[in-house]
Amino acid sequence: MDKNRRNDVLDQLGRAREVAPAAITGGERADELLQKAFPAFVGRQVRTAFELMARSIDEGATVFATLSGAMTPAGIHQSCLIPMIRAGMIDVLTTTGANLYHDAHRVIGHRVREIRPEAGDALLREARIIRIYDLGFEEKVLFDTDALFSRLLAEPEFQRPMTTVETNRLLGKRLHELELELGVEEPCLLSTCYQTGVPVFVGAPQDGSIFLNAVRLKALAGDRFAYALDAIADVYLMAALQWAAQTSGETAVWIFGGGVPKNYTLQGEPTLSQMLELDARGFDIDVQICVDPVDNGALSSCPAGEGHTWGKVSAECVETSSVYVHTDVTAVLPWITSALLAGGRRRAPKALLGRVADAVSALDRAVAEHRERITAGLGFDPAAATNGG
Repeated sequence: MDKNRRNDVLDQLGRAREVAPAAITGGERADELLQKAFPAFVGRQVRTAFELMARSIDEGATVFATLSGAMTPAGIHQSCLIPMIRAGMIDVLTTTGANLYHDAHRVIGHRVREIRPEAGDALLREARIIRIYDLGFEEKVLFDTDALFSRLLAEPEFQRPMTTVETNRLLGKRLHELELELGVEEPCLLSTCYQTGVPVFVGAPQDGSIFLNAVRLKALAGDRFAYALDAIADVYLMAALQWAAQTSGETAVWIFGGGVPKNYTLQGEPTLSQMLELDARGFDIDVQICVDPVDNGALSSCPAGEGHTWGKVSAECVETSSVYVHTDVTAVLPWITSALLAGGRRRAPKALLGRVADAVSALDRAVAEHRERITAGLGFDPAAATNGG
């Protein structure tokens, strides 16, 4: 190493933050504790995640959050997500259908209990108790929840093709009405998103019990049950919301877990740049909390740098505005949520659910403007081909 390069490296080290945490007194707020007592390793990753999430809010970025794993049975939506949504911190949510399904248990009066994971699954099955690692509830809970969603999906307003966002808007509306009728004190996630105008996507709806109820209704009612999911419109809508957000400001993605919700949200950028050939830059801030190792090629563990090679996040994001927190979401998100709220962060909800049509129209215009270029890249005219031309 030459002298100048060595001096540059030494200078960078000298300007780096010193590892000298102050003694903990017990009187610190969560944000203060994160700033002064988490200087290294996974702890520093948690601190960086907090700092990037705080920056997302302070700079007015449109926040796309993803949620996977059994988070609603674990109550992480009640402790963390719903408070963040009410504080205007999350603008779009993608989750599994299972999280929305299991959240409805509490709406109709059922409870999820803490149990021992080694309690004995054969005995639990005999007692008709369902286990999710160290959580348990009676099998009857599933039957009652299925009856609820079957009744809702059979209602007239559901009898048409629609996106998962529209499905979840209608479900949120009906669950909110049911909560008011039953006197439920803590609203569910769908109800909260409906009230605050947060669009809710489900990337793999057929892999969940809400959709299984649609299957049952179709088998029983045939063509009289006209509900259907428009997957093409759903993916296009995600791209449209991201296009509208990044053409008006910064965008952030907060990934809680991995799985389909993560990729379903991130693929909005390749949809814009690769499929529609628009000048999409990718997310500006990328925060990921996931327990998976990053060296097995799985999408769940894909860090920001790997995502950048697909056009999912910007180059600047990889360098300065991304973090992969290698831990379980339930272990750190309550800390981060408390820290964000302790700092007094609040903003008016963007209420993007009411601006869905505007976002789609804006993307339609952008596609129409570049239609000739997109068609030239395909080597054929799709309009002529689909008309038999």
